[in-house]
Amino acid sequence: MPDMNGPYKPGTPCWIDLMVPDQQAALDFYGDLFGWQGEVGPAEQGGYAVCTLKGKPVAGIMKAMNPDGTVPDPLPPTVWTTYLSTDSLDPALKTVTDAGGTVVAGPMDVMDLGRMAVIADPTGAVVGLWQPGTFDGAGIVNEHGALSWNELATGDRAAAAAFYAAVLPVTTGNSELPGAEEYVEFRVDGRAVAGMMDLATFPPGVPPHWQPYFQVDDVDEIQAAVVRAGGAVLAPAFDMVAGRLAVLADPQGGAFSVITPSG
Repeated sequence: MPDMNGPYKPGTPCWIDLMVPDQQAALDFYGDLFGWQGEVGPAEQGGYAVCTLKGKPVAGIMKAMNPDGTVPDPLPPTVWTTYLSTDSLDPALKTVTDAGGTVVAGPMDVMDLGRMAVIADPTGAVVGLWQPGTFDGAGIVNEHGALSWNELATGDRAAAAAFYAAVLPVTTGNSELPGAEEYVEFRVDGRAVAGMMDLATFPPGVPPHWQPYFQVDDVDEIQAAVVRAGGAVLAPAFDMVAGRLAVLADPQGGAFSVITPSG
């Protein structure tokens, strides 16, 4: 079991969460799809639900609401947020603004769990930063139902690469996988931890974004299950150099990818 036992290195994706209009419906959907366990959290924590797989935290799901507890009007889009680990949040936020990004929310303490903020890079993609306290992030990765990859889609890969390298200890470089030489990787200490795609390869109107990939045993089976549950297929299952992949959306519109690695 690919358990995570210790903090993520700064610059590494460490957590994901989903903001939805109907929190319970999302908990039911992902529980049925991936085998997650989760329930609406305490009111004093905004109802935030930490979903687990085999007893380990894998993702958060929260209801879309204003800070005062009221329902936003209009509702924000249903999106997964990727969080990048940092060992020093406040200096990182100073660099965010210096490098042309925007602080969208925070910084804020999350009890003793850690300290967080949400930012937008200069190309418009939104991502979270997480400074761990007692909570490092996902406790299990790279197996069925767990996070396995995170990917940025942006209209300016050079600007994005410069921004993230300024804020976090990451470097970028083209993939060494045969047939994927145009794919850009984010690396921490020389190890690929995330990827970057050209937004031009997406349908018109798709904004810059970060998207999670979940590892699954059978992509086609998961794709069919999403359709049965009222979700959508954004890119039908196909084979590529890293494995078999599909891009899907939950019934509330939250987009995510699933992949069965080729080894």
